[in-house]
Amino acid sequence: MSAALLLACSEQRSPPHGEVPGPSPSASTRALDAGAALLQDRPPIEALNAYLDGFHFRNGSPAEQVEAHHFCSVMSEALIQCVIYDGNTREARLMGVEYIVSAEVFSQLPPQEKALWHSHLHEVKSGQLVGPGLPAAAEKALMKKLVGTYGKTWHTWQSHREPLPLGGPQLMMGFTADSQADAAMVAERDKRIGIDSAERRRQRDDIAAPPIDAGADAWQRGHVVQLPQLP
Repeated sequence: MSAALLLACSEQRSPPHGEVPGPSPSASTRALDAGAALLQDRPPIEALNAYLDGFHFRNGSPAEQVEAHHFCSVMSEALIQCVIYDGNTREARLMGVEYIVSAEVFSQLPPQEKALWHSHLHEVKSGQLVGPGLPAAAEKALMKKLVGTYGKTWHTWQSHREPLPLGGPQLMMGFTADSQADAAMVAERDKRIGIDSAERRRQRDDIAAPPIDAGADAWQRGHVVQLPQLP
């Protein structure tokens, strides 16, 4: 998967909700930050060429849904790694990570590991997963690459309800059927970034729908995995 294909820069800004504790950075802190930006290389960060916008829900709590801004680097044809933010502006909070693997890699995982992963078929075919800023043809080519993949997502900051990254990591999942995602949440996202999920869905109708590995999306079979949270 070519990094050039994935390169996207959206003009539609999605600022995070709420405020973080503490005063704004002082002049000396901003000066240190600016100096570091000029003097230090950041190869892992500079490799984050792909921007994907979609939705997650907390495993075991389908009503707890959040928008997730993914900034990803392509490690190989079989592996993509993403950092997830609650917005796409400089002030966005780092919410977690997602690892994306090909169907071939996923098929070789043990059953207990597969239970941690979710399929991307519905996210792609429904039009809910988008690549803001990409031309239509490039976005569709990207979705053809992603439709048969699987993701493992951990959120370390529930920034939609907590001002700090409190508690332990939480396993997140992706939607697998219509009516699961909050329609108002999707509509608000579409309006903010200037897209139409329904139109994306129509455009992707001819993308082949590969079979989903029976080990993925274990929550649908009542097998919910979640780390114990602090009291």
